[in-house]
Amino acid sequence: MNFKTGDKVVVIAGKNKGKEGKIINVLRKENRVVIEGVNIVKKHVKSNGQNAGGILEVEAPIHASNVMIVDPKTGKGTRIGHTVDKKGKKIRVAKKSNTNLD
Repeated sequence: MNFKTGDKVVVIAGKNKGKEGKIINVLRKENRVVIEGVNIVKKHVKSNGQNAGGILEVEAPIHASNVMIVDPKTGKGTRIGHTVDKKGKKIRVAKKSNTNLD
């Protein structure tokens, strides 16, 4: 999986198709990402000494295959490629515009 926390992505499939947001968390073992403002679910929380109980709305993980990174030039979804820069470091690039993503 080539996503990192802070990447701007667009959802390409599912009930949230077309929504954009930044990645909050990457769950590499489950191949899922948590995106800010996308896939909102209601969570019932019991009250304890510090927090009041109630129904909270939180972001749930979405499968990584259902999101694409947003190309910095075009603003549309694109795949991620890899190349080596002049210093010999491997970097991520957008396939559509060949723009550096790191």
